[in-house]
Amino acid sequence: MKNILFLAAIVSFAACNSNTPSKSIQTKPDTLDAKPSPSIKEIVTGYLSMKNALANDNGNEAATAGNTMVSAFQKFDTSSLTTGQKKTYQDLEEDAREHAEHIGKNASNIPHQREHFDMLSKDMYELVKTFGSGQPLYQDYCPMYNDGKGATWLSEIKEIKNPYLGEKMPTCGSVKEELK
Repeated sequence: MKNILFLAAIVSFAACNSNTPSKSIQTKPDTLDAKPSPSIKEIVTGYLSMKNALANDNGNEAATAGNTMVSAFQKFDTSSLTTGQKKTYQDLEEDAREHAEHIGKNASNIPHQREHFDMLSKDMYELVKTFGSGQPLYQDYCPMYNDGKGATWLSEIKEIKNPYLGEKMPTCGSVKEELK
């Protein structure tokens, strides 16, 4: 019995120290992850136009910007996205496009547009964080919107122009984060 254990130990030791190379699985780096993200500039441009229209209490311009965003989402080319980027984009795009459509169809109902703008702004923040915007943006925060629950939005300027309170309180809010 001792001899069998001793022999098993020698065989194990020899196998671990043999000069034959072990087979290892080598993987190539995922070159798809190295692709640059396509530009969401047209989507961001529509969003910023919408933000400015709502800050000026202009439901018609906000609706036009909503329709511009819907078109930009439809034209966005996902073919060069990695699998992860494509999933992120698809998850955000469907929801964001729906909010932009609501804003586009409700030119005469600014409070309803602002409700959808609040939700759209959350999706746009995630899109910009994932794909970049090609320009510096600021995430601003209004503590008074939605009965004091607050809301965020993206802006191309540091100066606060509040899209939620419009001309009633145009400078209500603060810069929460700078996105480069």
